[in-house]
Amino acid sequence: MNLKETMHLFKQLFKILLLLFSIATAAQSIQKPNIVIIYTDDQGYGDVAALNPDAKFRTPNMDILANEGIIFTDGHSSDAVCTPSRYSLLTGRYSWRTSLKKESLKPMDPV
Repeated sequence: MNLKETMHLFKQLFKILLLLFSIATAAQSIQKPNIVIIYTDDQGYGDVAALNPDAKFRTPNMDILANEGIIFTDGHSSDAVCTPSRYSLLTGRYSWRTSLKKESLKPMDPV
C-alpha cells in the first residue's frame, strides 16, 4: 500500500470514528423519563384534589405531581384486593396463574 492509499484509509477511518462519536454523544444526551406509580388502597378517582375540586381530602403533594406531570386515568388492576394486585405489579405476572392462589403467607409462617 502506498502513502496515498494509506492516507485515504485513515481519512475514511477518521470519518467513521467521528460519526460513531457523534451518535454516542447524541445517545447520551437523551434523558429517560421519570415514571412514578402511586399504588394506593381504597382510593378512588375523585379522591385526589387535582382530579376533583370537590374532593373530601386535601392531597397537596399528589396535586403537585399531577399538575406538573402527565395523568393517566385509564388504569386497571389485576384484582379487587391489594395483595394479588401488588404481586402482579411487582412481578408482571397474573397472580391467579401461579401456585399462590389462596394466600401469600400462611398465618404462622415467619416473615
